[in-house]
Amino acid sequence: MHTERGFPDRERLEGVARAALGPGRRIARVDRLRGGSKKGVYRLTLDDDSTVIVYIWDDTEDYWPSDGTDADHTDPFSHASGIDLFEAAHGRLHALGVRSPRIRLTDTSKAHYPADIAVVEDVRGPTLEEMLRADPRSAAPVMDRLAEALGLMADHTAPGFGKVALVDNGGVSKGGSCEGAVLDPALDDLYEAARRDTRIAVVRDRLEDVVRTAYAAVPARERFAVVHGELGPDHVLVDARGRPVLIDVEGLMYFDVEWEHAFLRIRFGDHYARLLPGRGPDRGGAELDGRRLRFYALAMRLSLVAGPLRLLDGDFPDRDFMLGVVEHNLRQSLAFLEPDRTRSP
Repeated sequence: MHTERGFPDRERLEGVARAALGPGRRIARVDRLRGGSKKGVYRLTLDDDSTVIVYIWDDTEDYWPSDGTDADHTDPFSHASGIDLFEAAHGRLHALGVRSPRIRLTDTSKAHYPADIAVVEDVRGPTLEEMLRADPRSAAPVMDRLAEALGLMADHTAPGFGKVALVDNGGVSKGGSCEGAVLDPALDDLYEAARRDTRIAVVRDRLEDVVRTAYAAVPARERFAVVHGELGPDHVLVDARGRPVLIDVEGLMYFDVEWEHAFLRIRFGDHYARLLPGRGPDRGGAELDGRRLRFYALAMRLSLVAGPLRLLDGDFPDRDFMLGVVEHNLRQSLAFLEPDRTRSP
């Protein structure tokens, strides 16, 4: 059953604009931006041609089916959506000196709009993905600055793992360890992928053995770094001064830094080498653990098969794109069965 989508127009957002920017401000135009699947993202163009971004957390804006764990912040991988996660993540990044769009207003009172909202700076530069596609050479300084930001995040550690909103307030996550928290979701994703696609189904038991063997090889760890968790180049804007600006930060966690790098390697591909710890002048950082990278890379590949398939059970509009994500990551998951597969994909 699909949720009825009722996206806001200019009239419904007038009160939000006045609360954030002053009583005399008027909206000239509202544009719903593409790409958001968990929250609504809108650009407001005002009567003086300035712009801001409005985030809206509401069921009508969330395309993901509920699994009943949405509000359970003790689960590191529960649905990463909500203004509380956003505010905690933004505050942590700001304290570390890592750029994210500046907040103009957050409101949970429903006085200005019947959902939780935030009004933030509109960073009008391109995404890093667009820069890398158009001219990788011009993107190199931004990549170096992103590597520095990742270093700041990796250097800030905590003795517990989990969502920043939980850990920074003294909470404790389920799972016992980062790798333990990854294992059960990885197996769930494998079983769901097998149910939905015969190519996975016929090798499910072999893939389960690979998952469990990779998990068993991961040693214990007692300190955990700040990670974004889904830091693809589409989640990095570039401001007018050439600085990377991280968006979609609600999933910010204390976790194994290899979780971040497994995803970075998947999403940045040939450009990933510039983001490795210790590459370049004055860049430190501990060496990455190859055993963790392998386990997390496989878990992510399985998640990128099962997750998009769950999303497509609903009315997510960009279906062809998601099917492409499924197909690519399904092939990469099967590649872990190759006997000479020694590197993390």
